[in-house]
Amino acid sequence: MAAGLVAFAALNAPGVPKRAGPPAEELSVERTVLRPGVIELTVRNDGPDAVRIGQVSVNDAFVPFDSDAQVGRLGADKLSIPYDWIEGQAYAVQLHTTTGGTIATDIPIAVETPTTGLSFFAVMALLGLYVGIVPVVLGMLFLPWLRRIGERWIRVLMAVTIGLLVWLAIDATLEGVELAGEGSQAFGGPALVFLGAVLAYLALSGIDAWVRGRRETAEAEGIGSARLALLISVGIGLHNLGEGLAIGSAYALGALALGAFLVIGFVLQNTTEGLAIVVPYAQRTVSASRLVGLGAIAGAPAIAGAWIGGSAYNGSVAALLLGAGVGAIVQVIQQLVPTIRDRLGRALYPASVSGIAAGMAILYLTGLLVGG
Repeated sequence: MAAGLVAFAALNAPGVPKRAGPPAEELSVERTVLRPGVIELTVRNDGPDAVRIGQVSVNDAFVPFDSDAQVGRLGADKLSIPYDWIEGQAYAVQLHTTTGGTIATDIPIAVETPTTGLSFFAVMALLGLYVGIVPVVLGMLFLPWLRRIGERWIRVLMAVTIGLLVWLAIDATLEGVELAGEGSQAFGGPALVFLGAVLAYLALSGIDAWVRGRRETAEAEGIGSARLALLISVGIGLHNLGEGLAIGSAYALGALALGAFLVIGFVLQNTTEGLAIVVPYAQRTVSASRLVGLGAIAGAPAIAGAWIGGSAYNGSVAALLLGAGVGAIVQVIQQLVPTIRDRLGRALYPASVSGIAAGMAILYLTGLLVGG
């Protein structure tokens, strides 16, 4: 059957009547770059028919542009528009196809796009360090305090950790769907978020099963603590990758004020994530090198995200990565639920529900610092 479908597609669907009427043109603007005297637009064809740009207008005035390429399905093209834009001004750009279609995009505040040189990558790495590794390590310093509290409070803190992760999953899902909806729909749009989530969940579930199989002869409690801490670090790391994407893309697009607020908010937020990582070790011994490794797993992806977001930001890639973070977090939550059960085997009881609600409230309040 699969071979038949492939042959049917390769032969251009024989027997199916050809579509009549005007071409279906669906063009989206993936990226806008501002250079002195130039506006660069990267466009992608989401529709089934090829598209050719015939004219370009900026603020209702026709302007020249240098590209005359025909953009095929799923193809992309870069338009270079010579235009003396003024910093701080707003611009409405319209692309007119040769068949009369119009694709509009807005530049709310014109700011020169930073160049992606060595200094830019160094700055992005520094921001990723501040946002990812430093606050996570600071949160992990609460480990000595955790070891002085009772088992009941450990379960409550585990519930707080679940609440933190639940809110991170919700936030990443909403952000991913929003990003996917704004850009090109050629690769699935919002569906990429859920695809990334499913793939990450399955991958982490497989890795978790493999780790348990490799260590089944070791002490069961020790395995549980190490495995939970590792899974929490991986889940938070994938989420921090999305945070790095947000920061890098904000600076790349010239939204420097937004980028600064993102850094401040994520630093506060990620301190609580560091605390979540060390909760499984509250009653277990752990080496400093392992804690450093867990902190790097959770925090370093923010650096990679800042690099990607600052140099090659793409809404579809960002949506897929944010979805992967969601899937990882859901898998971690599944692993954490047994740790909050009381002596009656209940996962939801007043103390655990309060802890989950508190964890969600903490990230909600810190999220207000970055505009929600």
